[in-house]
Parts: sequence; structure tokens; C-alpha cells
Amino acid sequence: MATQRHSEGATELGRFLTARRTQVTPDQVGLTPGTGVRRTPGLRREEVAVLAGMSIDYYTRLERGRETRPSPAVVDSLARALKLDQDEHNHLRELAARAAHFAPEPPPVPSRTVRPQLKLLLESLRPNPAYVTSRTLDVLAANPGAFSLFTGLEEWPAAQRNIARFLFLHPTAREIYGDWEYQIRGCVARLRALAGTEPDAPDLAALAGELLVKSPEFAKLWERYDVTRRTPAQQKIFHHPQVGTITLSFQGMQLEGTPGQRLGVYTAEPGTPDYDAMLLLDMTAPQRSESAARPIAR
Repeated sequence: MATQRHSEGATELGRFLTARRTQVTPDQVGLTPGTGVRRTPGLRREEVAVLAGMSIDYYTRLERGRETRPSPAVVDSLARALKLDQDEHNHLRELAARAAHFAPEPPPVPSRTVRPQLKLLLESLRPNPAYVTSRTLDVLAANPGAFSLFTGLEEWPAAQRNIARFLFLHPTAREIYGDWEYQIRGCVARLRALAGTEPDAPDLAALAGELLVKSPEFAKLWERYDVTRRTPAQQKIFHHPQVGTITLSFQGMQLEGTPGQRLGVYTAEPGTPDYDAMLLLDMTAPQRSESAARPIAR
């Protein structure tokens, strides 16, 4: 079993290098494309090898999973050659470390039980829409404003409520999100980062498998292998059927004492039309029964 996980780590490293190579064009790294039709999108293997200062054979073995112990200097050279940002660079380091060592048994799936204190926190944040998600973006608990903001999410069974599933599969998601394409790219990048370091995670495998089958957009982005871990504060625009266009600030944060769980909160400046619209969403949210309000626990 350990040998198999070791091989999978090397393969995942190769997949990441291949995916990133196809996203970089010769002109971006100062190379002359040359004449003739390029059969490979992005950079060729030999071009990456030259840029990173290594032999073509060595780089080819990295992509094919035959070389499993790239040094930190090699990893850094590849990051520079492939124009990786900081998140991507860190991800490459983690993949290289996983390929170089026998991976330990995968950790258990984090608990999906939301502590009572967090449910009280969600209630105290009203009228700001707020929710708690798992590492795979399952909505484990939410206050009324959050369910009102994501129109239609509460209609799904509790076990199906997931931000990624909502973005790609719910018929209203494209209409609600003013920047739907940006949101789906960020969503897939977060899941891809998790897949690279915990490829055996059963909760991720189930979600990604479903979306790969049901959503061509998800499948296309999944193959790009973009990764990110950061969720900076940002403005999000919603075209809501009840209150019209509303712009809210968003902040996501990791919760202490609850591995894998994150808190997401939307805010607006008091006295603004956006705040009034947010308040209206909270006030008109349907009253949920205790069973509907109860977070998912598995």
C-alpha cells in the first residue's frame, strides 16, 4: 500500500507539471515560437528543461513519474520556468515532498458536526449572510440570510448542499453570480489544491467524480490544474431575484478547533442600499423547522 501511494504521489507531481506547462506560452517566457505548427499547447518539455536548467531526459522522467526525488533547488527552478505564483509554487513543493517519501496513511475525514457555539455565532451575525463549510465546500450550517442569498440551495437535501455543486449544477447560479466564471475558477482551484495533497480523500473523490460527469465546465477547469488556497476579502455581485443587484464584501476564515471547517461572511456598509437589501433578505427569509436548520452530521 505504501509503495502504491508513493507511485501516486509521483504521478500527481507529473500531472501538475504537465498541466502547468500547457498554460504557459513561449512569448511569456521570452522564447521565440519558431516556424511550423506546434502540436503541444503551451511549452514543450524541452523548453521547460532549458528554462529550468536541467536535461530533457530528467524533466521527462519527472512528468512521467519515474523521477521521484527532485531537490528543493530543482523545484524552485521549475517554479520559475513555469511562472508559478506563490500558491502554485507551494503546491509544487508539497507534491515533490509527497513523491519523494512514502506517504503516511491518509488522515480521517474531518468531522462535519458544527459546534453549538458556531451555530450561535451564525445567528449573532444576522443580518449578515454567514455559513460554515467543510473542506470540500459542503454547507454544514447557515443562517437565514445565507440561504436567502443562495436562492434555491435550501431546496436541496441537506447532504447535497455544497457551494461547488450549487455553482456548477443549480440552474439559478449563473444568473445570481455577477462574476460566475471567476467564482467557478476559484472554486475548482481550491478543490484541486486539496486533491494534490490528499488524493485519497473520499469526500473530495465523491464530489469531483459527480461534477466531472455532470458538468463540462468543471471537467475543463479540473484539467487545467490551477491551484489556490487563499480566499482574500473581496467584493461579490449578486443579481438576486428578490432584491435586485446587490454588492457585498466577503471574508472567509479558518475556524479554530474544527479542522477543515471555514466560516464565510458577507457584509455591507450600514446605511447603504446594499445593506438595506441584505437586511431585507434576512427579514423575509422563510422560517425553517428545527430539522431543516440542523447542520449535517456524519
